[in-house]
Formats: sequence, structure tokens, C-alpha cells
Amino acid sequence: MSKQKKTTHVVPNKKDGGWDIKQGGGQRSSGNFDRKSDAIDRARDISKNLGSELYIHNKDGKIGSKDSHGNDPHPPKG
Repeated sequence: MSKQKKTTHVVPNKKDGGWDIKQGGGQRSSGNFDRKSDAIDRARDISKNLGSELYIHNKDGKIGSKDSHGNDPHPPKG
């Protein structure tokens, strides 16, 4: 049985506008923000607390960038 990694996502809210923070596999939002930068700041705090991967999506819903706060499969050397 494989252990599924935790993920936190910043995604556009197409219905109400703004940006939502959601956990991977979850439907409910952990918060809605008018500005993407505010959502990213809060999501980064949540991701650090959970030790999860942070996925930041673009307006079109595609992943724009990632940030690891857990078990990084490619940690930096040195």
C-alpha cells in the first residue's frame, strides 16, 4: 500500500472570483483571497505546517510552479 503525499493547491475560483486554497483530493476551500499573492502566502504557511507539496496554479488552472515543504524527492546538495 503506497502512502499518498499531501498536497496544497492555490487555484483560481471560477465561480466566485479570486483564489482558493485547497488540499489535494478535497473539495472545500481553506480560504478565498482577492489577490493571488495573499493566497500564496497563506498556502505556504499551511503547506509548511502540513509538510506538503505546494502547487500554485495559473488562471487557466494549469500548474505554474511548485514548492516542497515536506519530503522533497530532489533535495538540494550541500
